[in-house]
Amino acid sequence: MASRSDNERKFPNWEDLANGGRRYWREVVGRRGWRARYVKIVDASENTISFVQEIYNSVGELVQIHEKFPEDKGHRQA
Repeated sequence: MASRSDNERKFPNWEDLANGGRRYWREVVGRRGWRARYVKIVDASENTISFVQEIYNSVGELVQIHEKFPEDKGHRQA
């Protein structure tokens, strides 16, 4: 389990949620102009609820979602 300071260091963006948890995210730009956004949702104790990779094309459209946690469901088209 990561601490709040670990999550803040790994994910430069976050927002507080109504239930006391947080939604963290970071973006990585690929060589061809696409980008991946990694989204981690935690509860008030910083336990991971969900972890998802979102893939956006060069014009900013969401094209794929890869749900990694709590169950790895593989890539699916958006």
